[in-house]
Amino acid sequence: MLVPGAKAPKLISRDMLRCMRPGSVLVDIAIDQGGCAETSRPTNHHAPVFVEEGVTHMPAAYSRTATQALTNVTHRYVEMLANHGLAGACALAPELVGGINTHNSQLTCPAVSQALGLEWQEPKL
Repeated sequence: MLVPGAKAPKLISRDMLRCMRPGSVLVDIAIDQGGCAETSRPTNHHAPVFVEEGVTHMPAAYSRTATQALTNVTHRYVEMLANHGLAGACALAPELVGGINTHNSQLTCPAVSQALGLEWQEPKL
């Protein structure tokens, strides 16, 4: 369901949601990319869940655990960027180049470009 840099595909339609038992809970793990359910929408700390078609919608249920896992994986890249700058870090870890969405005021991610209908170009480091 992850399309890097693009909106998540809508895998759960409103009609499918209506087939769920009233009181069911939908945990949308793709809410940060627009959600994988047609009925998903952003929430906030004051109203973190909402009910649509009798189903309680909740964004990612394990935010603390997810954040810790993400930090464990990305920490070394943050250190590389801090110690070597963008070009140096990308030379040490070429996989970083695929995570650059903008550079020097230019859109550099094809998926974001397509989703927004904007032009893009390869990052020049």
